[in-house]
Amino acid sequence: MAVNKTASVAPIRKLVVIGVGLIGGSFALDLRRAGLVQSVVGVGRSVENLERAMQLGVIDACSQDAATAVRDADLVLLATPVGQMDGVLAAIAPHLPPNAIVTDAGSTKRDVVALYRKHLATSLHRCVPAHPIAGSDLSGAAAARYSLFENRNVVLCPLAETHADATARVSALWAACGAHIAQLSAAEHDAVFAAVSHLPHLLAFAYMNSVLARGDAETCLKLAATGFRDFTRIAGSHPEMWRDIALANRDGLLGDLRAFRQQLDGMIGELEQADGEALNTRFSEASTARVKWAKGRT
Repeated sequence: MAVNKTASVAPIRKLVVIGVGLIGGSFALDLRRAGLVQSVVGVGRSVENLERAMQLGVIDACSQDAATAVRDADLVLLATPVGQMDGVLAAIAPHLPPNAIVTDAGSTKRDVVALYRKHLATSLHRCVPAHPIAGSDLSGAAAARYSLFENRNVVLCPLAETHADATARVSALWAACGAHIAQLSAAEHDAVFAAVSHLPHLLAFAYMNSVLARGDAETCLKLAATGFRDFTRIAGSHPEMWRDIALANRDGLLGDLRAFRQQLDGMIGELEQADGEALNTRFSEASTARVKWAKGRT
């Protein structure tokens, strides 16, 4: 994994953000504050969300027609759920300027790379797949904020055909937002994030539903406190986005879900046998690793 951070970058004349929410909106705000973009055009399905983005100063202009919006763009950021990217790329492909760089913020990469190859086969030299690691349970233009990416990781997964200058430009823009830049292959990316991002979300959704299925669910929710709050926070995430992520990274997730099921089966067996020593060993290993990980992030 190569890590780099670039200090200087030339300003963008026109940035087109397709999907003006937490990630796309925050990217636009940070570049605007840094003086690195002259004009930001937001594209989306919801007129209400686009108008809100205008009111908040996230974007300068808006459109529901991606093809028209990208015609004179310097940089296009696809910040929609990954399930929408096929249609978006099909729409904009015939209208992209020859020198426009196309990047994305998708949480899965092998599927997005396949879409670049499908729709932008003659323009792969200016495609830079990316994933900013700065999620939240909030969505929409109102969720956008400055400094979201400060000291966060952004993973770039450039193609073999991607020109070095296109990768460097996207890297420098994210670095200007305060992010740390890493590079992985698309396959490496999806394997890593199946384990540390996608699986936790699926578990949070499943746990929340298991509580709701109880006969005393109302009482449980009424009395739930910080442990419940912390564990279920990401269960409030955007359902459509996480449906798309789960399906896109299905193979990796199935393997990790099966491995997690083995952990649950082991714990069930230890509880059935009232094996306190085994439970203590299991909990101690996890606690030690979690404390060490948290200290390394401070």
